[in-house]
Parts: sequence; structure tokens; C-alpha cells
Amino acid sequence: MAFNVRSPAVAGLFYPADTQQLKHEVLRLLANAIASDRKPKALIVPHAGYQYSGQIAASAYACLRNFSALIQRVVLLGPAHRVAVHGLALPGVDVFDTPLGNIELDQNLVNKIAQLPQICISKEAHVLEHSLEVQLPFLQSVLGHFTLLPLAVGLTSAEAVADVLAHVWGGEETLIIVSSDLSHYLPYSDAQRTDHETMQSIMQLEQLVEHERACGSTAINGLIVAAQQRHLTPQVLDLRNSGDTAGSRERVVGYAAVAFD
Repeated sequence: MAFNVRSPAVAGLFYPADTQQLKHEVLRLLANAIASDRKPKALIVPHAGYQYSGQIAASAYACLRNFSALIQRVVLLGPAHRVAVHGLALPGVDVFDTPLGNIELDQNLVNKIAQLPQICISKEAHVLEHSLEVQLPFLQSVLGHFTLLPLAVGLTSAEAVADVLAHVWGGEETLIIVSSDLSHYLPYSDAQRTDHETMQSIMQLEQLVEHERACGSTAINGLIVAAQQRHLTPQVLDLRNSGDTAGSRERVVGYAAVAFD
């Protein structure tokens, strides 16, 4: 039986393309992460190259280690960076491939949301999109077998995102992940101030008004609506920027890891 596969687009750019090197790098990042002992229902995780945001992302994924056997499916939302999308786009494929192997899409969840008015199918939106892809090696390294529902989020509302989440929320077997970086290309001290304010809003479950504060703000806002409805509590796991990890402090990108339980 032939599968329609979404192949890696940023292997060798955002993370190692070699299987063994990638395994080693992800495990190294996870080993250096300090994990919360709370079981998250949802995570906000950054999506830059691993040298920049990998350690921040690892602090989120390390939280899953003690609960990995419970998680059977992952709902993954990230901004559509390269292709204009109205609503939330499914990829129209059966499998996402990475250097660590294939991940099957969750066809039951696809069928649950396929007829929603805010859902479309766009292979183009997914084929080069890094915001979803960079999360997959972490998930493959921490979880056992799981299925995936990947959604590229474009022009839509927080309420539309929350409606999709309500359809796929499930129980402890379902993990929600929102992929987002924070401020882009501000001087180091300005970025620290801006990102701290953004975190304060998220901690208070207040929607982000300015899209410049987070490239995945629409999905974050949808998660905030869902968190309000389901009385989830957010916890900041890590908050840094590229000036702290691997870059100049003249123009930095902000990264945060947040868990909701």
C-alpha cells in the first residue's frame, strides 16, 4: 500500500539530517533539561534551529518523559510561514517523515475536523513549513508510538482555533502542542522586556493582541481560550532568546516553553 508522505524540509538546516547525529543531539538536549513534575495537557514550544531554541524546547519535552506511555496522539499547531492560509490547513498526506522514521497521521482526528468551515487542505502550506517539522524529532525521542494531527494555522480567529481543539481534545491520551517563537529581531534588552510582558499575558490567560509578540499568536490565543474553558493553569518552563544561546545580542529572537495542566 502506497502512502502519501510529507518529506523533511529542514533536516540539515534546523537540525541534523543524519539519524545518529540527530538522536544524539536530541537526547543531549533532553538530558540537560530540568523537567517539571506536572503532567501537561498542552505545551507552547519554540521552533528555531536547535542551536538557538533546542534547549528551550527540550525543557518542554522533558516534562513528558514520566508520562510518555499515556500519550497516544499529538495535535500540533504552528504558524504557516511560507504560504497564505485561510483557517487551519491539514496537509493532505498519510505520513510525516523525519530522519528518525515515519509518523502516521491520526485519520480519526482528521475525519473529526475535516468538515469544519475553518479547516482546509493545503499540501503547499506544509511542504516547507518548519514550525511543525522541528518538533517531531523531540516527540519521536520522548514518546512511544503516537499518531499526529498537524495543522498549519493561517488567517483565522482564536475562537476558530479553540473550536478545532474542542473537537480533538480527548483525554490524557491526547497532547496539544502550539509551536511559536516570541519577539523577532529586537535588541537583547528590548526583547527581554517584550517577551516578559508576553509571558505575563499568557500566565494570566489573556490573549496576545500584537502578532509581533509571537509568530504563533493565533494558535496561542486559541489555546488560551481553551485553557479558560477547561480551567488549565500555565507554567513557564524556560524563557530566553537567541542572545542567550547562540547568537548576537544586537537582534534576537525570543523563545519560551510553557506547560498547561
